[in-house]
Amino acid sequence: MRSLKPKAAALLLIGAVAVALPACKKKEGCTDPTASNYDPDAEKDCCCEYTTTPSDLVEIQGSITSNTTWTSDKKYLLKGFVYVEDGATLTIQAGTIIKGDKPTKGSLIIKRGAKLIADGTASQPIVFTSNQSVGNRSRGDWGGIIICGRAPHNQPSDPTVEGGPDAIYGGTNADDNSGILRYVRIEFAGIAFQPNQEINGLTLGAVGSGTTLEHIQVSYSGDDSYEWFGGNVNAKYLVALAGLDDDFDQDFGWQGHVQFALSLRDPNGADASGSNGFECDNDAAGNSAAPYSQGTWSNVTILGPGTVSSTYSDLYKRGMHLRRNTKTRVYNSVFAGYPTGLLIDGSTTETNATNNELQVRNCVLAGMTSNYAVASGSTWDCGGWFNTAGWGNMAYAANSDLGLTLPMSLTAPVLRPDASSPLLTGAQFTGPLADSFYEQVTFRGAFGATDWTSGWTNWDPQNTTY
Repeated sequence: MRSLKPKAAALLLIGAVAVALPACKKKEGCTDPTASNYDPDAEKDCCCEYTTTPSDLVEIQGSITSNTTWTSDKKYLLKGFVYVEDGATLTIQAGTIIKGDKPTKGSLIIKRGAKLIADGTASQPIVFTSNQSVGNRSRGDWGGIIICGRAPHNQPSDPTVEGGPDAIYGGTNADDNSGILRYVRIEFAGIAFQPNQEINGLTLGAVGSGTTLEHIQVSYSGDDSYEWFGGNVNAKYLVALAGLDDDFDQDFGWQGHVQFALSLRDPNGADASGSNGFECDNDAAGNSAAPYSQGTWSNVTILGPGTVSSTYSDLYKRGMHLRRNTKTRVYNSVFAGYPTGLLIDGSTTETNATNNELQVRNCVLAGMTSNYAVASGSTWDCGGWFNTAGWGNMAYAANSDLGLTLPMSLTAPVLRPDASSPLLTGAQFTGPLADSFYEQVTFRGAFGATDWTSGWTNWDPQNTTY
């Protein structure tokens, strides 16, 4: 038998090795971020799909310098930072759909002196949402909405708004008017521009009380659902659905009023910084800077991850995290399903509570692993303070004690308490709540006999064709 030639032997050896070794394949998928089926984990390009630009789609970029109207017969795509400049008003008709471009991190910024008139209706809400296709949307698909006003804050100079835009906020006009957001949905916002620099679903920088905020739903935000940086703006009928970080974050001397607010959390979606229902600071250092952060809340329902599932991310923290010298006031509200119900954090915040400047009255905690907490090393009695006689606060061991339909569904929640629920009574409207802003109701939490989310909200924006 003749021996193989060296070249033939080498080929046989390569073939044998190829058979012996398992195949090592790169993950195939679309690697083009501009495609509708972009896969950030793909290593080998294939199968990209591109949505042709429909004739009714209008791309918006740069600055809006004169009064402009967006109409409901068209759809709008925000590309990069879109600014409404001082002196200009952007009016958006009811039923209009606006999408944020992911590759350019589309965002809408209303500068000081500008106005946004986004006045939808219950049957025709205005929708800001992702430009990704059905089934491929996620938190942080675009930036979000930022409104900057000329109301007071407690910083030494007017700050640049969080997240990266070229916009500052602040002034001396507590009644400043930045426009109207009414029957508006904001979905899949919160893109990160750089580490720890995300835009929230709705960011309010020193917005004044002349501004109208009513019937707003922020869903699947990649940072906070709502954040106030100073200002005096009031709001009613707010929904925070499945945000990543905090639901309602209050800083820099915000002193507005809110009535009827709901948050509902995704058990699997929480932020590395620790996710809370309320997070309230006077400022980042807890300074004694005026005006103090003293938002006044009534009829809030915070449904934490434990109301949806018995297992949830360990990044979830507290229903209320009151810290850094805040003087927040919370009344007639319900907090359920968090590891900790109420954390009074730090000696200055404890002092504000002791001095009756920080108040929690006629509120309910339920289904918490621990109802009360204080800062490490503190001996302040948070539980004793919460349960002070005459304040009307109470704590239940289980979420089921609230008389709600549980577990909550993220896509079809039943929000009204049942007929025997203890939440249907117990509200009081005295002290700061005697203000004409507040509707005097008998129930605690956001809902009585009426579900005010009906008709205009969307609990499943992932699977909605826009």
